[in-house]
Amino acid sequence: MLQSFEAIYDHGQIKWLGDKPPAEAARVIVTMLAPLESVPAKVRRAPSGRIAGKGKILGDIVAPVIPESQ
Repeated sequence: MLQSFEAIYDHGQIKWLGDKPPAEAARVIVTMLAPLESVPAKVRRAPSGRIAGKGKILGDIVAPVIPESQ
């Protein structure tokens, strides 16, 4: 049976990021990803400037678009 567990290898130690494997000993395959220092921080996305001023607010909690009777 093949299962995946995410961990970080840091100075000879394994730090589990989620659940630990249920086994005391197991055969493993290690796949190395980019070093932690080279992983870019999550970049906040922003809408394109080409859509500025083109949106319309059709309704909100104070004045809904559709009357409550419908």
